Amino acid sequence: MSTDTLISDRIGIADLFTRFAQLLDEARWDDAGTVFTDDVAVHSPRGGELRGLDKVVDFMRQGEVEGQRTQHMTTDLLVDVDGDRAAASSNSLVYYYRDGQAPHFTGGLRQHCTAARTPAGWRLCEVRIMPAWTREN
Repeated sequence: MSTDTLISDRIGIADLFTRFAQLLDEARWDDAGTVFTDDVAVHSPRGGELRGLDKVVDFMRQGEVEGQRTQHMTTDLLVDVDGDRAAASSNSLVYYYRDGQAPHFTGGLRQHCTAARTPAGWRLCEVRIMPAWTREN
């Protein structure tokens, strides 16, 4: 694999993690197909194991709390590309707040993901979310 391709892939996967955070923060559930494959598997303590784009979107919709917003800040992205698949991990800080107010709840989590190259670009096909800590403010 050429250096240019590897760099392009890593940028595409970094953008994918940013789109994932924005999807969650802006509740743009109709855009989930720009982040996940149709057969995505998501593993998290809150949702257990969810398989398939429709189930993941339904779970995210059901998790909405009236008047509450989030801000996901993804850090420490590590990507290992192997052909049309990539292992990627990151840390994430999540702030829960109401418009114009300081966060009332904050959490840190770790994400381990598998991304797949698709005709439309990189998509997450597996996501494992592991909370590290929480704090009520």
